[in-house]
Amino acid sequence: MTLPQPTIAIVGGGPAGLMAAEVLSQNHLRVDVYDSMSSLGRKFLMAGKSGLNLTHAEPFERFVSRYSAREVGTWLKDFTPDDLRAWASELGVETFVGTSGRIFPVGMKASPLLRAWLQRLDQSGVTVHLRHKWMGWDADGSLRFETPEGETLVRADAVILALGGGSWARLGSSGEWVDGLRQAGVQVRDLRPANCGFDVDWSEHFRSRFEGQPIKSVILSFGDFHQQGEFIITKEGVEGSLVYAASARLRDEIESHGRAVLFLDLAPGSTQEKLAAALARPRGSRSMSSHIEKTIGLKGVKVGLLHEFIPKEDFTDPAKLAAAIKRLPVPLVRPRPLDEAISSAGGVTFESVDGHLMLKSLPGVFCAGEMLDWEAPTGGYLLTACFASGRIAARGVMQWLENPSPAKV
Repeated sequence: MTLPQPTIAIVGGGPAGLMAAEVLSQNHLRVDVYDSMSSLGRKFLMAGKSGLNLTHAEPFERFVSRYSAREVGTWLKDFTPDDLRAWASELGVETFVGTSGRIFPVGMKASPLLRAWLQRLDQSGVTVHLRHKWMGWDADGSLRFETPEGETLVRADAVILALGGGSWARLGSSGEWVDGLRQAGVQVRDLRPANCGFDVDWSEHFRSRFEGQPIKSVILSFGDFHQQGEFIITKEGVEGSLVYAASARLRDEIESHGRAVLFLDLAPGSTQEKLAAALARPRGSRSMSSHIEKTIGLKGVKVGLLHEFIPKEDFTDPAKLAAAIKRLPVPLVRPRPLDEAISSAGGVTFESVDGHLMLKSLPGVFCAGEMLDWEAPTGGYLLTACFASGRIAARGVMQWLENPSPAKV
């Protein structure tokens, strides 16, 4: 007598869920993917709008150190950045290493990769159910889905939840799953913005004059963080790659002390002593702004920042002005809202899952991707870990189906 084939339900059609579906379907298991949106991979496509940064080429140990949770390192040993590049190549998408070490598809876009991937999943027998919003479980343990035709119940032998974090809700990552898992006895840390911008109390003069302008070639310092790069002045405050790189530290400082102050070196190519000597030259009839531009080349929004944050009298003291240029304090009020963040921190704790990412309180239910409690900077780190976690969860499902015993606490 032939036993019925086990059914695996994957809830969430982003990188983690789709990678889990690939591993399972390649092992000839029946896989159904459920997603609340009208198409799969919406956030993945958005990530590729300005060039899909798949992963990073830095040394592996350095790469792994970028993650807030050591458990992620185990996933990445199983599916390295090199493995990810080989996987993309199998789908017909070649990659290259940019000057920053970031790795992109040759065509820079996400859509060709996603299209080829979905085609392969379809050929492997994966069934996709769109506009199915997960609503938890009913009393018998069936998955509840809200659909355009009404509520649908689904029985599955194993479940992988890959519901994303809490940023970009319009693309499907709403974080609405948090309460449902907590009610089921799962420990979930509050979702918080990661890789996010921050509010600054700009004066109306500064805001109206400099909103949207980039700040280039500066060094941002906060505690032991020191990095050169650029960011953008927004109506509300600051955002951009350099700010995102420091955002976890800045967010945690604000949560602990109510505010954070970052420091900017506006002239990384010069010493404080050289700046002071140049600024001490006679100004003549020039305005102070013209004098600063003429002597040290600083102008526009950088001079605007100086006027915003240092006393007026310091402009007449070359030593104080030079010190401010090399270490300008910029007070931050709060992170921007979670829904605006590139990613989120918090989520299902690692204490709540076993080594295969199965929930200890819900045997047969696994978690993958950003809904777990880890975070990383932008630069390909987020996507790589999501892919890798999907593979770990899928292998956990296969092991559990062979020996369906409760998770070990």
